[in-house]
Amino acid sequence: MPSATPVLITVTGPDKPGVSSVLFAVLTRHGVDVLDVEQVVIRGRLVLGVLVSAQRDPEGIQEAVEQAMATVSMSVEVEIGADSRRTARLESSHVLILLGHPVTARAFTEVARKLAALGANIDAIRGVADYPVTGLELRISVADDTEEADAQLRSALAVVAARAGVDVAVERAGLTRRAKRLVVFDVDSTLIQGEVIEMLAAHVGVEPQVREITEAAMRGELDFAESLQRRVALLEGLDEGVLDEVAASLELTPGARTTIRTLKRLGFRCGVVSGGFTRVIRSLVTELGLDFCAANELEVVDGKLTGRVLGEIVDRPGKAVALRRFADSVGVPMAQTVAVGDGANDIDMIGAAGLGIAFNAKPALREVADTALSHPFLDAVLFVLGVTRAEVEAADLADGLDLVRQ
Repeated sequence: MPSATPVLITVTGPDKPGVSSVLFAVLTRHGVDVLDVEQVVIRGRLVLGVLVSAQRDPEGIQEAVEQAMATVSMSVEVEIGADSRRTARLESSHVLILLGHPVTARAFTEVARKLAALGANIDAIRGVADYPVTGLELRISVADDTEEADAQLRSALAVVAARAGVDVAVERAGLTRRAKRLVVFDVDSTLIQGEVIEMLAAHVGVEPQVREITEAAMRGELDFAESLQRRVALLEGLDEGVLDEVAASLELTPGARTTIRTLKRLGFRCGVVSGGFTRVIRSLVTELGLDFCAANELEVVDGKLTGRVLGEIVDRPGKAVALRRFADSVGVPMAQTVAVGDGANDIDMIGAAGLGIAFNAKPALREVADTALSHPFLDAVLFVLGVTRAEVEAADLADGLDLVRQ
C-alpha cells in the first residue's frame, strides 16, 4: 500500500450553514482519514482547517475541494504534504486572561512579545468578554515548565500589564483551573463600594480620623486588630439604629450581583469574610443568597455602641481561618477555593486560597496575589475563572432576566 499523504485544507469566508457538510461530503468520496479539525468564527467570518491523510490522488482531492467550496462562495487553500507531526497536540500549559478597557493593539503586542521572549507559544486565542471590559483568553505553552519559569512568567507579565494599562491573569491549564468550587469575597471596597466603618464614623464626625487609620492598615503599616479596636473606640456612643441605616445604604460594586448569580448557577458556594460588622452586612448576605459569613460583632449596651468588639476579631489571620472553615464545612479542598480582596488584611486569605485575586488592591496585596484586577467591575472575576460574557447573558435570558447593559 502506498504511503499516505497529509493534506491541509483551510476554508475561509462568511459563516453560513452547510459549509462543513459540503466539504466533508467531498472528503468522504475520496476515502480520506481525518487527522485534525479546527474551526473559529470571528465576527461572522469562518476559518475552518482540516488535516486529512490521503492514500491516493491528493491532487484530485485538491481539485474537488476547490470546486465544492466555490459552490458555497468560500475561499480555500490546499497544502499537499503538510506537516502532520503535531496532530496529537499537547495540551497548553497555561491560560492567560487579558483584560482591558479597551485592549489596545499596543497592549496586545507587548504581551505577545514578552511571551515570545520567554519562549512561550500562543496555541489559541478566543474572546471571553466585550462588556464591561474586553477580555481575551490565550492558551499558551511554555518552553521550560518549571516552578522557577512559572514565577518568571507571572512576574514579567505583571510588569508588562502595568506598563500597558491592562490586567493579565495567568493560571495553570487543566482540571485544577476548572475545578474551583468555593469563592469568598472581602466586603469593604470589594463586594461593596466604600468602607462601612467610615460610613459609621461620618455619623459621629470622626470620619477623617477613621479613614487615616483604615488606610494605614490597608497598606500594611498597622496591625489590623489594633487598627480595628482604635477605630471602633471612636464610635463609642453611636446609636445602634445607625447600623441599620448604613446597612440600607450599601452600594454593591458594579458586577457584584452578576458575579454571585452566575457563580451560584454553576454550583459554587459563595461567602464573605469581612473585617467589618455582621450587623451591617447580614442583610446583604441574605439578599445575595450567600452561603457563609464571617465578620466582627460590635458590642451594644442600652441601644448604644460601647466602642468595643465582642469575641475574636476577624483580622488578617482570622480571614484565612474562616476560609478554611468554610471549605472544610462543605468538603471543598483548599486548591478548589478562590478568595477576592483588596487590602493587606486579605493577604493570608489570598495566600491560602487555590486562586487569590487582588481586586483594585493595595500594592502589599497585589504582590502576593495570583492575579490582580484593576478595573472596577467585579464580574471580571468570572472571566478569570473561564466564564464568558456570552454564557452569562445566555443564562440570564434563559432565566427570564433580560438585563440591559449599563
